[in-house]
Amino acid sequence: MADSSSLDALIQALRRLPGVGVKSASRMAFHLLQHDRDGTQVLARALQQAASTVRHCERCNTFTEAPICNVCLDDRRDGTKLCVIETPADQAALERTGAFRGYYFVLMGRLSPLDGIGPLDIGLQKLFDRALDGRVTEVILATNFTAEGEATAHVIGETLKQRGLTVTRLARGVPAGSELEYVDLGTIAHALVDRR
Repeated sequence: MADSSSLDALIQALRRLPGVGVKSASRMAFHLLQHDRDGTQVLARALQQAASTVRHCERCNTFTEAPICNVCLDDRRDGTKLCVIETPADQAALERTGAFRGYYFVLMGRLSPLDGIGPLDIGLQKLFDRALDGRVTEVILATNFTAEGEATAHVIGETLKQRGLTVTRLARGVPAGSELEYVDLGTIAHALVDRR
């Protein structure tokens, strides 16, 4: 490998991205430096611009450049429904479906006691304040179906049910077009329990 502290620093910076190991980071760094020097400047400017202008929406906690995001400003949405998700990427996926027309709250994570992530770290108090604003009647828990996501959904659900809100959980089941023999047993079991 080439002897360069700048190159090593670039590779280490690229490794910070999820799913990028040493080989992938090296490949990206070499590509940028060998074939796309202009791309390095575009990438650097875009990262700097985003880091300095993107913040959290004051209402839903997603990423935005304004104090309040466009979704929260849209008064055509159903203010009685609040969907709780883990990340802005989850919100983008739900928005692409066009199936949900309520508002969101983005946790920016999930409870994970083993990693030292507790209720204060994911802004549960801010969520509770938002959910109990007097307009929301149903909270849809759309956290991921991991152990941490399930625990997060449970804590939120129990707290909000005690306060009189209707709490629902995103359904899970067998994907459309799949054959049962190829679906994992946990998914089949949950689909059977959650049948309608």
